[in-house]
Amino acid sequence: MKLFTMKSINFKLFFLVAVLFIYSFGKNEVDLIVINAKIYTVDNNFSIAKSMAIKNGQIIDIDVKNLDSKYTSTKIVDLNGETIIPGIIDSHCHFYNLGLDQQVVDLRDTKSFDEIIQRLKNYELNNETDVILGRGWDQNDWAKKSFPINTKLNEEFKDKLVVLERIDGHAYIVNDNVLKLAGIDKNTLVRGGLVLLKDNRPTGVLIDGPMALVDKVLPEKTLNEKIDALKQAEDICFSYGLTTVDDAGLSTNITSIIDSLHKSNDLKIKIYAMISVSKKNIEKFKKEGIYKSKKLNIRSFKVYGDGALGSRGAVLKSPYCDDPHNYGILRTSAEDLKFYAKEIAEMGFQMNTHAIGDSTVSVLLNEYKKILKDIDDPRWRIEHSQVVDINEFELYNEKILPSIQPTHATSDMYWAYDRLGSRIKGAYAFKDLLNSSSRVALGTDFPVEKVNPFHTFYSSVERKDLNGYPENGFQMENSLTREETLKGMTIWGAYFNFEEHEKGSLEVGKSADFIVLNQNIMEVEADLIPNTEVIQTYIDGELVYSK
Repeated sequence: MKLFTMKSINFKLFFLVAVLFIYSFGKNEVDLIVINAKIYTVDNNFSIAKSMAIKNGQIIDIDVKNLDSKYTSTKIVDLNGETIIPGIIDSHCHFYNLGLDQQVVDLRDTKSFDEIIQRLKNYELNNETDVILGRGWDQNDWAKKSFPINTKLNEEFKDKLVVLERIDGHAYIVNDNVLKLAGIDKNTLVRGGLVLLKDNRPTGVLIDGPMALVDKVLPEKTLNEKIDALKQAEDICFSYGLTTVDDAGLSTNITSIIDSLHKSNDLKIKIYAMISVSKKNIEKFKKEGIYKSKKLNIRSFKVYGDGALGSRGAVLKSPYCDDPHNYGILRTSAEDLKFYAKEIAEMGFQMNTHAIGDSTVSVLLNEYKKILKDIDDPRWRIEHSQVVDINEFELYNEKILPSIQPTHATSDMYWAYDRLGSRIKGAYAFKDLLNSSSRVALGTDFPVEKVNPFHTFYSSVERKDLNGYPENGFQMENSLTREETLKGMTIWGAYFNFEEHEKGSLEVGKSADFIVLNQNIMEVEADLIPNTEVIQTYIDGELVYSK
């Protein structure tokens, strides 16, 4: 038997420590190492890696081999084969409004106006307030699909102000107290909208334009309420793996609050802010120019073309099939659209215009084409691009880009044909749009639709709702592949924001914005995609959400 003296043992321990020291001394220290993952990089080759090294918020190395032998870190995350994708970019949403919606009565999935009344009464029992706000109703989900009349609101809430926003954000139903306070009666005319009447009196339903009259008389949110809304929205988005959100229509007041919260590190989510267009805001940014920080990018204006298909406010070239005297409502006049396009082009900003109906889309395609003729790389966007004349898809190109929302197709498909007839062939035509423009950016339009991006993924690929309807998919010729869909939710979204060199894919030199999933959305059976959950969300290498 060989005996070891204390002296020999100490020498061997010293030798081992020395070897480990020398070995580790030659390794670069980083902030985070991820190993044993299946990483969809979404680079030009759509390559798959196994490991990432992150320092100062950026990816400094990514490899098919584990990098813990090359780098050292106090944080090594072993994912045991779990899937990583780049942080998701929601290319069209209403981030701030999502937060505000947490402060109002939820009217989603109501099946009648009576059910709405009951929810409001339940809310009233637990909240002492003179103002009741709600959002999410959709008359298309009711047995009686016509717009409601405010009679019951007047009866049940005699001393209160009641404002209920339709799910698409393009209609209110209010009680008479609100109409009186806002100065709205049967004679009220507002450009870009309608006051609906029955028996020569207002029904309480306001489409688009007149809604602004109501907004003016509602109590202003306090600073704390605005901050709470932003933080609540962030929490929700992180839980679904969103790391960048394109907020389609923000005031300068809210962008200032966002910037302040970013600087104090009280808000971490990255925001591409589309400023709500106005002549005042045009003049402001003419003087100030583009604003870009690490987490806030202001270089675009949101312009409001028409209304929504669900409330028959989208402008069509010929009347609605189920409302033969109605062509829809242009929210911004053709004259103003031309004015804004000229001003925005001269400023070097991006113009992002809401356009649902084929008439509005057509006007914009042709106006954009004229304005952008001599401008390199403008990346102007048509938000929604929902109904397109089949002869005009070719007008989309690298200068005129479609920003689309796949779940709109699977939400609207039950009644869209009734509205559009044969025009349905050019509606929700995502593949046709991709073939013309080479890129599409995908979003949800939340809170119009749910925040969950995996519902977006499923709708894009399978063209079915969450009940698996229709069995063979809705207009499957316009489905996108899984690879196209993932690109539309990541790198193409970054491109639409002029940010493709800093995010959207997992490559050396880019921000370490990534998420860990509970299943591989690129490989699982299609019907399992909606069940995908986010295990972890990272922004700039910082863990901001963990399940």
